[in-house]
Amino acid sequence: MHMLNQNKAALPALLLLLLLQAGVTRAQMDNDAIMMGKNAFCGGPMYSYSSWNHYWEGTLKRTNKNLGTVSTQMVSLMGDYGITKNVNVLVMAPYVWTHATAGTLSGQHGIQDLSVWLKYRALKQNVGNGVLSTFVLGGASIPLTNYEPDYLPFSIGLHSKTLSGRLTVDYQQRHFFATAMGTYTWRSDVTIDEEAYYTTSLHFTNKVDMPNVAAEELRIGYRSSRLIIEAVGSNMNTLGGFDIRRNDMPFPSNKMNATMAGAHVRYFFKKDHGFSVDVDGDYTVAGRNVGQARSFDVGVFYLLSFSHHPTNNIK
Repeated sequence: MHMLNQNKAALPALLLLLLLQAGVTRAQMDNDAIMMGKNAFCGGPMYSYSSWNHYWEGTLKRTNKNLGTVSTQMVSLMGDYGITKNVNVLVMAPYVWTHATAGTLSGQHGIQDLSVWLKYRALKQNVGNGVLSTFVLGGASIPLTNYEPDYLPFSIGLHSKTLSGRLTVDYQQRHFFATAMGTYTWRSDVTIDEEAYYTTSLHFTNKVDMPNVAAEELRIGYRSSRLIIEAVGSNMNTLGGFDIRRNDMPFPSNKMNATMAGAHVRYFFKKDHGFSVDVDGDYTVAGRNVGQARSFDVGVFYLLSFSHHPTNNIK
């Protein structure tokens, strides 16, 4: 049975929100309107940190002295390659570790999931005084190790295979832009290390049916060939699941909803090649069965081209 613990109520850290969509707000280029040129490659490491000491148990916001502050750290390797000027492939694999400042439960660490996105620019045309672009993306993720998903909030992931579809619309007028996107993610069931468990009813199996996820995001800001500054708002809704019961441990198939607000800055030291730096920060302003997390990340990437006419297509 999935064991209850009346003194250790908890929930998934913000990390788990990222896992549901293979990086809703964090992946370097799957959620923007930038394309690598043909035969151009951009890749490098990114460090992420997220922590919370308040969380929503269903709709009830609370703290837990047996957890203190729960933190998640993640180091990811990311890469984006331009197959053509309108088709890019993006890959990410993170190493994750979790920690709490109080209580007796220990965190976990390990390699998490491999995520792959295929990004296609379907349209780019002049509209009014600006440029309208649309993008269609398909993504998939698969666990790389046999980590345990039923140890929230310290699990490093949910161990579910995912398939995602995304539509992105971007409009830029001179250096000012707005980008809107919607994502739907299908998640496979997961296997836990129990012979039976209870959600809203008793299940005599070790298979857990995972609800799918829908997410929306809006980005508004300034974009040039070397600098991007943007405000970011995002919302995620789990299409099913159930609330954490009072003073219960969380469960992989819980409903996990979150609304986040943040900002992002990206700076290219040179226009067509060389290093760039990414800095992100966000805050969970509302949620259900998630932590009210503050998060930031920083990444250093290198852009190079294998063609005679390199470009990062930031237009």
